[in-house]
Amino acid sequence: MSSSRYATLQPDMKPSSFSTIHFVGIGGAGMSVLAHMFSALGVTVTGSDALETQVVRALREEGINVQIPQSADNVGQADAVIVSSAIRDDNPELVEARERNIPLFHRSQALALLMRDRKAVAVAGAHGKTTTSAMIAVGSMMSGLDASFAIGGSVHTTDGPMSGGRVGTGDVLVAEADESDGSFLNYEPYIAVVTNVEPDHLDHYGTKEAFEQAFVSFAGHIQANGVLIACADDPGAAQLAAAHVNNGKRTWTYGQDPTSSLRLVDLTQVAGTSKVRLSVAWETLETSAADVPQGHAEFDIAAPGLHNALNATGAFAALLYLGVDPTRAAHALEQFSGTGRRFEERGMVRSIRVVDDYAHHPTEVAALLRAARISAGNGRVGVVFQPHLYSRTRIFSTEFAQAFDLADFTVMCDIYAAREDHDPQVTPHMIAEHMNSPVKVILDKTQAAHALADWAQPGDLVLTVGAGDVTELGAVILDRLAKD
Repeated sequence: MSSSRYATLQPDMKPSSFSTIHFVGIGGAGMSVLAHMFSALGVTVTGSDALETQVVRALREEGINVQIPQSADNVGQADAVIVSSAIRDDNPELVEARERNIPLFHRSQALALLMRDRKAVAVAGAHGKTTTSAMIAVGSMMSGLDASFAIGGSVHTTDGPMSGGRVGTGDVLVAEADESDGSFLNYEPYIAVVTNVEPDHLDHYGTKEAFEQAFVSFAGHIQANGVLIACADDPGAAQLAAAHVNNGKRTWTYGQDPTSSLRLVDLTQVAGTSKVRLSVAWETLETSAADVPQGHAEFDIAAPGLHNALNATGAFAALLYLGVDPTRAAHALEQFSGTGRRFEERGMVRSIRVVDDYAHHPTEVAALLRAARISAGNGRVGVVFQPHLYSRTRIFSTEFAQAFDLADFTVMCDIYAAREDHDPQVTPHMIAEHMNSPVKVILDKTQAAHALADWAQPGDLVLTVGAGDVTELGAVILDRLAKD
C-alpha cells in the first residue's frame, strides 16, 4: 500500500466528519461491508463498480446509489473517496478525486476510522480470518456485548444469515485485518488474534522475511492494555508470540500444543459439526473461571475440521479477554452457524451435495478437503478449482498439487487474475502436472462445472473452490445434475 497515494487520517476525524462518501469498487467483499456500515451510521454512501453483481443489487436495495460502469461523473458531491489496493492509479474516479482535491482513503483507513472509540478485535493470518472473525462476532452478539463487525462474508447464526457489516450499540468492533497489502498496519487493536503467519502475498512482500516482519509490526500496534492471541500450532504465529512475550507484552496462545494457554485437548467430528473440549490454563489468563469445572470448557460448533476447532478456540480466547463469562462464551459460540463461502451448502440433487468454499491457499485447500472427507462419509469428494492470482499459482504450484491429491477428482478452470495482469506463462497445468490423483484442466469455467457434475454420483460431495467468481458455479452444477 503506497502511503503517498492516500490522505492522512486526522486525530479528530470520525465517520460523522463526512457527509457523503464514495466507494470505488463497492462490490468487493471488504468494500461492500464498509459501505453498509457507514450507511448505517447515517453517512450518505454512493459507489461504483465494473460489473452488476448480487452484492451490488443488495446494496441498492439498502438505498445506496451504485453506478455501473465506473466514470468520473460518479464521484458527484462526495467529500471523501474510498478505494482498495485493487484500484489502479488511472481509474477515472480516482483521477477525478485527485483533480478536485477530494480526500482519498484506503479501505483500511475507513475501517480504522470505524474502530475509533471502540475496543477493536482485529483478526489476522494468511487463512482463517473470516471464520474466526465471524465466530468472535457471533459470540460477542449472543453474549450481550452487541458488537459491531466488519467481515468479508455473510455471517450465519442459528437465527439466520446476516450481512458481513453490522453497527451495534456496544463498544466492541470485530474485524478482519487484511495482511495482503500491508494495510493492517493502519489498525491499533485492543485484541489482535493471529491464526497463522504462513507466507502468502509474496507478490506484495517479495520475501518470506518481509511477510513475517509485517506481523511483528502489526503486533507492535496493539494497545498497551490489549493482548496478542496467537495460535501456538503454527510455527510462524508461535514465533511471533514468543517475541511478543520477550518484549514484555501480554500474550495468550491457543492450539493443540501443550504449552498453549487454551489447549484443544479433544475434538469429535460428526458430519458438519465439531465438539470441542478445551483445557484452559486459567492461572496464566487474567480472568475468572470459577464456574468452569477442572479448568475445562466444552462447546459444539457448526463447522467441520480441525482448522475450525482451532478457529473457535481462538475466538473463545478473545471473548474471555472481552470479559465474557466462560460458560456464556461457550454457549454463545454454539450460536455460530458458518459464514458465506466457507463450507457453504449450495444445495443437493440426486443425493449429491454441492458446497462452496473460498479456499485459495494450499493450506486452506488441504484443511477444506480433510473436512470434506469427514463430511462426505462413504461418498467421494470432487472439486472444481479456480486458481486465484498468477503469482500464487506459480509460487505454490507443488503445494496446491499435494493439497488436491486429497480429493478423488479435480477439475481446474482458468486463473482468476484479480489485481494482476495476464501472464501467459502461468496456467493451471502447472498444478495439474504435479498431481497424482485424477485431474482435468478445462479453462472454461462453465464446462469445468459440467465435467464435475457429470462425474458425480449419489452420495458424493462436490465443491466449488477459490476466491474468484467460481462461486457462481454451484448453481451451474445443480442445474446440470437436475437435467441428468
